[in-house]
Amino acid sequence: MVEAKRRSGRGERRTRTGSKRAALPPAERRQQILNAARDVFAKRGYARTTVDDITAEAGVARGTFYLYFDDKRQAFAELVDRFATQITGVIQRIATDDPTRPVSGQVLDNTRAILRLCLAERSMTKILFTDAVGVDPEFERKLATFYDAVVQLLTESLRDGQALGIVADGEPRVLAYLTLGALKELLYQAVTLGLAEESAEALTQQLYAFLSQGYLRTGPRPGERPRARPKR
Repeated sequence: MVEAKRRSGRGERRTRTGSKRAALPPAERRQQILNAARDVFAKRGYARTTVDDITAEAGVARGTFYLYFDDKRQAFAELVDRFATQITGVIQRIATDDPTRPVSGQVLDNTRAILRLCLAERSMTKILFTDAVGVDPEFERKLATFYDAVVQLLTESLRDGQALGIVADGEPRVLAYLTLGALKELLYQAVTLGLAEESAEALTQQLYAFLSQGYLRTGPRPGERPRARPKR
């Protein structure tokens, strides 16, 4: 029965004007609906968005939506899960035992990758940092698991850095929370202000400079000459 319903979802559809629209394979139709849901959630927020809003944005019938999702929450959860996976996928643990890869360069690469991704996916960045908060207790646990994974990765890298003397003394987990908090606020403001993806490099350099004046002891950035110490 379910398979029959899904096959029926691939049939020819008509737009509101009555013109025929080419059928899409199920995977493409699902992605089309998810893209529409992403845009509507980013504009209206989770609470104010309805299934009708999503289907209107996607240009599909309400019944087509329910061929792929039980409700708007399922679509919302899939969007957040995918984006969280993308973020954790671009974060690389700092390798402190590779002389060919300066720690400063690795920190810059991680920061740059996160900023580029979030500026390229500004709708999802807004959803993750604002609309995903407070959906329901289960979703709160999902977000907590995601942030815990990021904090754990940062904590392990900071602890390794302290052992090598390239990170200042302090509780690594506290430093990880401070780093994540600064990055989240920077990303939120960048998306709110509508900064372009090209701004990622400038933001990367600014954030690195901020961290270098705090707990990082990695020396000059790649290609940068050490600053001369002022004479006393």
